[in-house]
Amino acid sequence: MDFLIVIDMQNDFIDGALGTKEAQAIVPKVADRIKGFSGRVLATRDTHEANYLDTQEGKFLPVPHCIRGTQGWEIRPEIADLLTEQPIDKPTFGSTGLAHVIGAYHTYQQPVSSITLVGLCTDICVISNALLLKAALPEVPIYVDAGCCAGVTPESHRRALEAMQVCQVQIVGLEG
Repeated sequence: MDFLIVIDMQNDFIDGALGTKEAQAIVPKVADRIKGFSGRVLATRDTHEANYLDTQEGKFLPVPHCIRGTQGWEIRPEIADLLTEQPIDKPTFGSTGLAHVIGAYHTYQQPVSSITLVGLCTDICVISNALLLKAALPEVPIYVDAGCCAGVTPESHRRALEAMQVCQVQIVGLEG
């Protein structure tokens, strides 16, 4: 079974509190990637509570975002409409819950053939989840579709792709 993991395609990361033009540009690409994928699609959802500014992350990044129940927390409708499973809420960058779901599937149902990640932000949550999954399932090929990801900045996106490649995450979908 192949897995496609859609990381944090939420309004706050697209055109909300932490949005960028690069994030806006990948929305149709991610939708097309989901439509063309023949395996299992899972999504994560960055999820913070009203006390976000009192958390460690809130102290380092004092921009309230993805607060549970807000419009910014919601997955972009054109992506959400394509999902057949509920998103996995995660309170931090990497999702141990995601790793457990895929690890249990691999162990108890059938071997996972590959895992491909797309979404936001390349340099924070995509890299965190790619490396977490690589650690959990070291023999399963992990791919990141660079054309379906965006970072906080284009430079940090590129650096994150380079860092993942060094850690044996395979980068696909590079333009040029």
